[in-house]
Amino acid sequence: MNTGKSDVSGGADWWLRPVGWQAWAVLGAVLGALALRVAYRVPDGGMDNGIVVRAAEAWLDGRSPYRDRHFLYLPGAVLAAVPQAVLPRDLVRVLVPFGVTAALAVGWAGALRVHGVPWRSRFAVLGLLGLALGFAPFAHLVELGNWTVASAVALPPALLCASRGHWVRAGVVLGCAVAVKPLLVPVLLLFVFARRWRALGAAVGVPVVLSAATALALPDPAGFFTRTLPFLLRGGDSFVRLYEASPAAVLPRLGVPGVAASLMAGAGALAGVGCAWVRWRRGAPGAGRVVDTAVALMLAAFLVSRPSYDHYLLVVLPLVLAGAFGAGAVVRGPWFWVALVPQVPGFTWLWLEPGTRRAFKDAATLCLLAAVVFRHCATGHPASASAPAPAPAEGRLGARGGARRPRPIPAPGRRGPAGGRG
Repeated sequence: MNTGKSDVSGGADWWLRPVGWQAWAVLGAVLGALALRVAYRVPDGGMDNGIVVRAAEAWLDGRSPYRDRHFLYLPGAVLAAVPQAVLPRDLVRVLVPFGVTAALAVGWAGALRVHGVPWRSRFAVLGLLGLALGFAPFAHLVELGNWTVASAVALPPALLCASRGHWVRAGVVLGCAVAVKPLLVPVLLLFVFARRWRALGAAVGVPVVLSAATALALPDPAGFFTRTLPFLLRGGDSFVRLYEASPAAVLPRLGVPGVAASLMAGAGALAGVGCAWVRWRRGAPGAGRVVDTAVALMLAAFLVSRPSYDHYLLVVLPLVLAGAFGAGAVVRGPWFWVALVPQVPGFTWLWLEPGTRRAFKDAATLCLLAAVVFRHCATGHPASASAPAPAPAEGRLGARGGARRPRPIPAPGRRGPAGGRG
């Protein structure tokens, strides 16, 4: 059970009240227009999705999926992409952007659930609207159809299970996501911090078993280790490096020696892991402690990951934003919002707008956001930031149209008196 006090005052009370149907209509129109635009302009459901689908087609034709060096996924992704490989292309190009958009909405709803924020609140609707309109990587992920969306959907329920003490369930959820794309591997350190060895075994065992079973059905069972890993260790190719946001990839383009850039990125990542450990040790049990630790671990990994793209931030950013109503929340500091400024659509920096230099903006956001989160974990007030925000009841109106006196929403896992499952 979460402990501590939340910081909800008059302004937050407005955000947590139910929203009218007009706001839902606007949100649906914006998300639908975004997905429809991609479906109309982008074939194969997006460039990144097309890579995975072609890998599945290669397997169906008896060829190795890993002959394409840009296929960077575990063998489980091949089987997961088979349905797209057998469906008509015109149908896939519509289903994928709408599916990715819906999945991002589900991930946002899961992040709200972790922090006990009502799904029907103004904050829930306007927060997702702000991500879609004000955070460029949201549209990038929909346009690319990248399978990072699987991690964005899986992380919130995994952390929710962990915060409630269901660690093995959390490990299974993470393991299933890792079996498709190993982006959430850094979160396994959370199980080490908590000394939940059975859960760690589940998180590791699920992708190992699924990958091994799938690899046996491939013409090149060891292709991930013989082709993909060497490609990643070399830092990819010239195309991949154009969009990498890791300091290890960006700093050499500014004249910093590659070894020095890697050491700097590694030092930042180690500092992030240390701050995550401090947050875990100092925090009171609850969602805030679990979320802050997991987010710090993921950002630390993004600093050294090769590749590391802007849309990876959609795995952690919704979880951070949804915790805005906890006392001492990181989003209440100005530097958090300064870090997001380069990702506002239409924001321009001199000499940094061509696609070949977009990585500089992405690296600026990643590094500053990581620094803000690390500092919060190391020097914040974890004991008071770990509770979910109590919110007013669902805002039923009395007979004369006046709002009834708000009642607090219980901690996650219990049904509220008026808000259903919140």
